[in-house]
Amino acid sequence: MENRKKVAFYTLGCKLNFSETSTIARNFNDEGFDRVDFEEVADIYVINTCSVTENADKQFKQVVKKAMKLNDKAFVAAVGCYAQLKPEELAAVDGVDLVLGATEKFKITDYINDLSKNDMGEVHSCEIAEADFYVGSYSIGDRTRAFLKVQDGCDYKCTYCTIPLARGISRSDALENVLQNAKEISSQNIKEIVLTGVNIGDYGKGEFGNKKHEHTFLDLVQALDKVEGIERLRISSIEPNLLKNETIEFVSKSRTFVPHFHIPLQSGSNDILKLMKRRYLREVYTERVNKIREVMPNACIGVDVIVGFPGETDEHFLETYHFLNEMDISYLHVFTYSERDNTEAANMPGIVPANVRAKRSKMLRGLSVKKRRAFYESQLGSNRTVLFESENKEGYIHGFTENYVKVKTPWNPELVNTLQEINLTKIDEDGSVRLEFLNKLAEV
Repeated sequence: MENRKKVAFYTLGCKLNFSETSTIARNFNDEGFDRVDFEEVADIYVINTCSVTENADKQFKQVVKKAMKLNDKAFVAAVGCYAQLKPEELAAVDGVDLVLGATEKFKITDYINDLSKNDMGEVHSCEIAEADFYVGSYSIGDRTRAFLKVQDGCDYKCTYCTIPLARGISRSDALENVLQNAKEISSQNIKEIVLTGVNIGDYGKGEFGNKKHEHTFLDLVQALDKVEGIERLRISSIEPNLLKNETIEFVSKSRTFVPHFHIPLQSGSNDILKLMKRRYLREVYTERVNKIREVMPNACIGVDVIVGFPGETDEHFLETYHFLNEMDISYLHVFTYSERDNTEAANMPGIVPANVRAKRSKMLRGLSVKKRRAFYESQLGSNRTVLFESENKEGYIHGFTENYVKVKTPWNPELVNTLQEINLTKIDEDGSVRLEFLNKLAEV
């Protein structure tokens, strides 16, 4: 056992990346490696990269430095979206030994023959058109919830986005595979599964880019709702044009799906949505939010929005601000537009100065704080179910209600990974909600 090599992982970016890191980690385990925390000395460091924001590019170099500080003889491998888009750039980073593109990342153990350092990173990447097969994955053992990948790639041509270049065409896992993965997760005492993918509402496109939908997203949701042992299912980000009324209605009556939706808007201006080549206008977004509120008044609704897109004037931005301010939503994820190579938007006129982008971002982040506070206040006095997480943060244990209200109570290890009936009592200074247990047994 003493000779077993140690491998550590660092994930940048989205929930989908977390699920894929876990699958890659299990592959290493099958090959006789021991997984350790990234903060520990390891023989191999694997960094799963992201290409969505400029910061993710910069973060990569910092993570490599951190690995080299822990063990300057360690073998460092880069996988993921940025590794597909800019393999040569990553290979040139001091300390990087191996860069694997979209089709190679799940075969990483095949590429690690010896662990000696390379002068220059070795690159194995493909043309993205070759990424036409599907590898299912899910994260487990990392937290109280699991991220279950159901779909990969995207056929949309949004003018700001590199994801189709990094992940290829839209393709889905077979329904029976998704259900099998869900059963495996539920058998390990994980209480919540979050469905993830690049464009999950597009679920059903065949493994090899076959455009015929074997099953729809609604079929997937209905089938997962019947899997025994799953307490909670949560839908991650879903496009407004693909979130159908039938799905919203099903979730409202579902056994396991929670009343929480995260729906990208990107802009509240139809002019900007057209420049972005989004597949809907703001009126569709309003319809979706109204439908959710009609059947699930207490649902949590999160919104992605981009500020500073080329051509976004002050008037366009204020249109977005007022649209969001008037809408009954719960929080915002605000992204400051950053130019990405090989995207249409990178060559568009009307560049918004960096200081204006920053100011607009700050305004929307302030609006998000206000919206979350109003949503939390609307929930005070109500009874909810909370799933507690495993971390002791300054003497408190935190968790989330089914409708995504963050709560806290004094640390009690017996509450970890348990579902508890609670009453939401008051909002704390840090923005989380204090609670009272309805079941006194919980206060052991």
